[in-house]
Amino acid sequence: MSGHSKWATIRHKKGAADAKRGKLFTKLIKEITVAARLGGGDESANASLRAAVLKARAANMPKDNIDRAIKKGTGDLEGSDYQEMTYEGYGTGGVAIMVDSLTDNRNRTAADVRSIFGKHGGNLGETGCVSYLFNRKGILAYDAEKNSEDEIIEAALEAGAADVTSDGGIIEVVCEPDDFEAVLNAMQEAGFEHESAEILKVPEARVALDEDGTRKALRLIEALEDHDDVQEVSSNIEIPDDFEMDE
Repeated sequence: MSGHSKWATIRHKKGAADAKRGKLFTKLIKEITVAARLGGGDESANASLRAAVLKARAANMPKDNIDRAIKKGTGDLEGSDYQEMTYEGYGTGGVAIMVDSLTDNRNRTAADVRSIFGKHGGNLGETGCVSYLFNRKGILAYDAEKNSEDEIIEAALEAGAADVTSDGGIIEVVCEPDDFEAVLNAMQEAGFEHESAEILKVPEARVALDEDGTRKALRLIEALEDHDDVQEVSSNIEIPDDFEMDE
């Protein structure tokens, strides 16, 4: 079972996706703004911006929001000066956790992230302590009840995807980051509506914990994800198919 898809399914069942759409848009705006500031506002010449815009479109962000975020990055509109920061650490049972953030106050964010780790039984580590366990991959998720797995496999592999997996009601299409845009566009043109489409840090192997340990580790991940400055949380925890989070 993919930890990413299972965790996404759990969050969806809890109603978190819709409730936090506003917070998601805020995080996406930050990502677009920084990409435009670092590489310019031309999507065709800025791969990072192109990927950020694709991610925003996948989340159904309005075009006006995307355009304003780009203009903030290029200086055409006033905006905050965000910095990219990555934190690495461990959760319950030695689960590896990476936290990518965009912040206008490095000291505040570092202190908050350290505090969240501590409150949930984890600890912040040194740079490089867990990053070697992850690789970046494009991940497109589809609802297995709405789509044919065989049809998705055929379309995805034809589009250049590296792998397709299915479990827990989610079909995941996996591709290399450089192929993400082409695969996403091909799947859309083939008529498949994704649940999510992102370039994420994916672990080479996962760590299984008992039920209590799994719940504690996921509480830490959830708390980190809820922080306004945190863009992405990656972990190598294995989530059992029959696992359910408490309300």
